[in-house]
Amino acid sequence: MAASTARKAILYLRLARVDHWFKNIFVLPGIVAAFLLEPGTRRPGAFGSILLGLLATCLVASSNYVLNEILDARTDRFHPTKSNRPLVSRELSITVAYVEWILLALLGAAIGCMLPRTFLAGLAALWLMGLVYNVPPVRSKEVPYLDVLSEAINNPIRFLLGWSSVGAVSFPPSSFLLSYWLIGSYLMTAKRLSEYRSFADPAEAGRYRASFRHYNEALLATAMLTYAAGFMFFFGVLMMKYHIEYLLALPLLLLYVAYYSYLSFQPHSVAQNPEKLYRDAPLMALTVLLAGVLWGLSYLNLPGLAHWLGMGGVGW
Repeated sequence: MAASTARKAILYLRLARVDHWFKNIFVLPGIVAAFLLEPGTRRPGAFGSILLGLLATCLVASSNYVLNEILDARTDRFHPTKSNRPLVSRELSITVAYVEWILLALLGAAIGCMLPRTFLAGLAALWLMGLVYNVPPVRSKEVPYLDVLSEAINNPIRFLLGWSSVGAVSFPPSSFLLSYWLIGSYLMTAKRLSEYRSFADPAEAGRYRASFRHYNEALLATAMLTYAAGFMFFFGVLMMKYHIEYLLALPLLLLYVAYYSYLSFQPHSVAQNPEKLYRDAPLMALTVLLAGVLWGLSYLNLPGLAHWLGMGGVGW
């Protein structure tokens, strides 16, 4: 009996997808941007605020994951691997899962109350987007294109959570948020493409995810290209307005996007499971290298670069 209870407890914990907490790394750029743009955020207590903010974000994200598992149980039975989930097989109680959903949200909110009110508002937005994405009649995950855009908007929300967790008082530049939203849309479309390609029969794919009834490989690949182009545009705006030296990272950024696009066409790649990105060694090496280069460029000042590009009206 004790072994059975322990096993069920582990299964309920898995509903929270703690292994997906890796995705909350998207909070970190908001923290870095706040440090760079608002020097007042660089205070001794910032590290403790960062830890509390990350924990609160992870708990609210887990609340959304539990809701996703509950409401997706009906269609997950058509997926080759998700059909083994315990809520699909009715091994776990739906009622207890709903209680877990609420408790995780409340615990995250309780921790969020220790941080600025703007952070708590960001947490509320993250949780509400979980409702928009999962709950009928809206259930945006079933609407083509909106499924990606509504899930990817969690990226700028996470940016705002990082930004506000360290006490930044202004609103972050829109170019940061829009570029962050669009790169998230690109990544989510890559996931959709990889998922879609894992089904041998398009009809079977449509039974699993309603939006797949309207997609095909060409449409998904085109959407990926569109979101990547939009990201590059707003990233260019960001560079021109705030730090032109980031331009030096552009070749590496293009390589990163190219490699990730390649992964989306490979069977069983990490593009289908972004929470497992750390398992792809080349991708992780590129991630660390890109993050390091961007961090280093943040402290580099090359006045001649802006002149060479003609930002003052003259130049090449």
